[in-house]
Amino acid sequence: MYVERAPHAELAGRISWLWEQVAESDGSQLVVPDAAVDLIWGPGGLHVAGPDTGPMPTPMRAGDVYVGVRFHPGATGALFGVPLEELRDQRVPVSALGGVMRDLEARLGPSGRTGESPEVRAAVRRAMVGAVTERWGETPAPDAAAPAMATALRAGRSVREVAWELGFSERQLHRRSLASFGYSPKVLQRIVRFQRALRMARAGRPLAEVAFASGYADQAHLANDVKRLSGVTMGTLLT
Repeated sequence: MYVERAPHAELAGRISWLWEQVAESDGSQLVVPDAAVDLIWGPGGLHVAGPDTGPMPTPMRAGDVYVGVRFHPGATGALFGVPLEELRDQRVPVSALGGVMRDLEARLGPSGRTGESPEVRAAVRRAMVGAVTERWGETPAPDAAAPAMATALRAGRSVREVAWELGFSERQLHRRSLASFGYSPKVLQRIVRFQRALRMARAGRPLAEVAFASGYADQAHLANDVKRLSGVTMGTLLT
């Protein structure tokens, strides 16, 4: 069982959605790069996931319970007290973040493996959102240029063009991209282009058309990038 919920309107600019999952069987779930970061409560306790640059298979056992907060790319700001690039391709316990949200971690503990009740999951979700909101009130706002960076790179602009359009030097763009997303602009571009292509393919558009519309040189270029970022083919992702 997997469920997504929209955040309250006042948090919609920074939180994409709130989610919860109870694993129905033993197995592994493939997580692919999307430039997002999650705060997750699970069997291992409270931890931060991402941002990823490659496939991250996540082993699960039947009954494992997860509750998560998914943040918009570039919207975490200084929430976790460490540079995002230090969290890249990592799953980091909150206990390793220098005291950030330690009280929440101690209060929640690890999730159970018996399908915690909906009431328990709802209480955990409220506690996580409350801690995030309180922490944001104590830290600087995220870079206001972050959404424009991601949008321009997703649209196929070159790094040089994006820097010029935003009034930055390429060095400034690189620094601000690392701070906001944990990626260099070129890596961010590859990931948002991949996600755009995946959305189009899931909508049923032919892959040759998807490749052209997403800014790939051809369908082979799309296939190679998908395999590099996800570890599987587009066909596997779609099924």
